[in-house]
Amino acid sequence: MKQKKITFTNAEGTELVGLLDLPEDEKPVAYALFAHCFTCTKNLAAAANICRALSRRRIAVLRFDFTGIGESEGEFADTTFSTNISDLIEASRFLEKEYGAPRILIGHSLGGTAALMAADRISSVSAIATIAAPCHPRHIGRLLKDSREEIERSGKATVRLAGRDFTIRREFLEDLEKQDPVERIARLGAALMVMHSPRDRIVGIDNAADIYRAARHPKNFISLDPADHLLSRPADSRYAGHMIASWAERYLEAAEETEALPEMIDNRVTSRTGREGFRTDLFANGFALVSDEPESYGGSGQGPSPYDLLQAALGACTGMTVQMYARRKEWPLEEAVVRLRHEKIHADDCVHCEEKGRRIDRFERELELKGPLKEEQRRRLLEIAEKCPVHRTLNSEVLIETRLRREEED
Repeated sequence: MKQKKITFTNAEGTELVGLLDLPEDEKPVAYALFAHCFTCTKNLAAAANICRALSRRRIAVLRFDFTGIGESEGEFADTTFSTNISDLIEASRFLEKEYGAPRILIGHSLGGTAALMAADRISSVSAIATIAAPCHPRHIGRLLKDSREEIERSGKATVRLAGRDFTIRREFLEDLEKQDPVERIARLGAALMVMHSPRDRIVGIDNAADIYRAARHPKNFISLDPADHLLSRPADSRYAGHMIASWAERYLEAAEETEALPEMIDNRVTSRTGREGFRTDLFANGFALVSDEPESYGGSGQGPSPYDLLQAALGACTGMTVQMYARRKEWPLEEAVVRLRHEKIHADDCVHCEEKGRRIDRFERELELKGPLKEEQRRRLLEIAEKCPVHRTLNSEVLIETRLRREEED
């Protein structure tokens, strides 16, 4: 996933800051807009995981901080739910002008409600996904019940939410009370995906039922059990992202393009490893992959290890090579199955090794050939397996040249 930091202004001229998550080649098939939860920021881990899942399906996502939140300018105390909706609309206009009109709206918690309210003013949207969204914005006001009396009496109060202090004004609560998304939901001109966990203790799952009932078809519901409201477990947010990406493709004009083999951009493979853990996003000839280390090695086990991928490359090359040869000879090879295992061994244990006293890499490869082949054909295909290009590369002298890329080259 490639990331760009962007800025744009809202209707009041306030500068808002966002992140645009792109596929590695910066050639997405569609753009999406993500609205974060109340008092959260664009950097919420769940938001990042969802955007990463979409970018792997070649869907670019813009997530940004609402006015007075995170890196964006302005005072949170001066905002209302209506200003959040306005910010979302301005973000869509920026995205359309600078990159491409958003086809997908995704909203988490109150951001989901804002997405539902803004949808009819963003004509390019064909799919909307809500995650743990309240059907009625005034639900958020009920979460402030301990401070509500002071807000009503004094016009404002300092409220501690998610470990931070926020000033909430009476105007904020009054604006929430005036909103009625049900009517807007009933006339949505886009497909709707409602996602909610029955274990959500902040916004009850009855809100999902209300949203679903109010909407017309096409609509879907996905349970996020056992997730909490913030999708704190990485596995929950990754699941949500994968499901949204798969579902949304049905409603994108470019869906057929995502299923076709991508054009070759160049022969490079790109990998990106973040500062936490070892999860690495890979981009190879238009295809998004992932690598990681198992938990026992300090990773999170989200993908095959680099050595797993190396074995996979050898196995794939072996299978392709023997099939290519069998087809040219018109032999009845129905399927080639390759099983591999890698280990480090002492050269002293290797009868073919000239240099003793050091450790070497050993690959065990088992080849299973399915089909009515003659014995001499099987023996010949075993010989051909030894000639696969990756096998030859591993057995040859390899030169790796590394240079440091300057930031201005991006």
